[in-house]
Amino acid sequence: MDKVLIVDDNLSVCQALALMLELNGHRALFCHNEADALSIIEQQDISLVIQDMNFSADTTSGHEGQKLFYAIRELQPNLPIILITAWTQLEMAVELVKKGSADYMSKPWDDDKLLTSISNLLELHRATKNNQQLKRIDNQRTEHIAKADLCGLVFASGTMQRVVDLALQLANSDVSVLVTGPNGAGKDKIADILHANSPLKDKPLVKVNIGALPSELLEAELFGAEAGAFTGATKARVGRFEAAKGGTLFLDEIGNLPLSGQVKLLRILQTGEYERLGSSQTRKVNVRVISATNADLLADIANGSFREDLYYRLNVIELKVPALCERKDDIVPLVEHFIGPEFSLDKVTKQALLAHPWNGNVRELQNACKRAVLLARDSKLQAVDFGLIEPNLSSTNQDIDINKQQILDAMEQHDGVIAHVAKSVGLSRQALYRRLDKFGIER
Repeated sequence: MDKVLIVDDNLSVCQALALMLELNGHRALFCHNEADALSIIEQQDISLVIQDMNFSADTTSGHEGQKLFYAIRELQPNLPIILITAWTQLEMAVELVKKGSADYMSKPWDDDKLLTSISNLLELHRATKNNQQLKRIDNQRTEHIAKADLCGLVFASGTMQRVVDLALQLANSDVSVLVTGPNGAGKDKIADILHANSPLKDKPLVKVNIGALPSELLEAELFGAEAGAFTGATKARVGRFEAAKGGTLFLDEIGNLPLSGQVKLLRILQTGEYERLGSSQTRKVNVRVISATNADLLADIANGSFREDLYYRLNVIELKVPALCERKDDIVPLVEHFIGPEFSLDKVTKQALLAHPWNGNVRELQNACKRAVLLARDSKLQAVDFGLIEPNLSSTNQDIDINKQQILDAMEQHDGVIAHVAKSVGLSRQALYRRLDKFGIER
């Protein structure tokens, strides 16, 4: 319920206004002078002030009300104020209203008009507070990210920012994190961020690509092996868990771990205990485990190739890294990062980059950038340099990221001339017409 403060030296006026407000769902407080008003505003959550222009019986100048108005503005610049005026202070009230978030009513006031003004100003106040809160949260998030070690991660999309936000939140905990997403999307970068911003950042970060290791060597690689434990093992071998002691172990492609290895991994996660291959000596290790997969582990559990109990040990928190095609705002910034300041992109090339599906995600994009730099004929890169075909601007099926505001801006710039608007945003007329209909923009 919104609190409305009434400031008037006339008790009858205060009571009449308070009754009207409470009958219409507002909570009313009142006082009779500037000092009490400012004290209430400092101590309570006031949503709107209704104030007289004079608080002394022998005063009609309106200067008291003017003084209180500016004092409130000092305390809370966006707090809405309605001035109750006599005709002699009307000009002064109008000048104060121009300062923003204010209105005035002449005495005697019209209840309906006053209630409408109250409703409008309260709605504006709520919207302003929400915007300020969102801006404050966004600034805090931006400041937090600016201070963090992002390990070279480049992004501009809100989708990826949310992933990074969560990664930074989780960095200070010791819980196991499962990073999921398609190949080449940047799961290893998220693991880097989790470690680099954690209390373990000065300890080892050891990475294991389980999918790249032969199954017969996997257990020795993870847990170590004694000399003679298998053919060719001429000396004792330190496993990755032991090498990561006190730090972080990143297990990439965890879905490829065979069931025998899953049993041992589950044990070490539960107890911190393990034995080297070929040894009966139990060892202890304290390691934070981050794992990653592009597989559907729940489907693997259903078909019996992945242990359910291990899944829940690894997946205390899941971080989903989206495919590059789901965060197109990242594509051009990533390209500009990969090609460096010596090269640039024209509009058509950017459109070609945005239209490509990038099934190989950031890895494919990075390789395309290496190709472009090697094959470039000059410093302005073309779509062909990336191995892409320039988009056909007359095609009705092109996939170009054009949003509503871009079209509105182009419509204004070209006075609504469809041919000029379509050309400026890189769309055919038919494609532009479809977007006008989609966004509800008048032709």
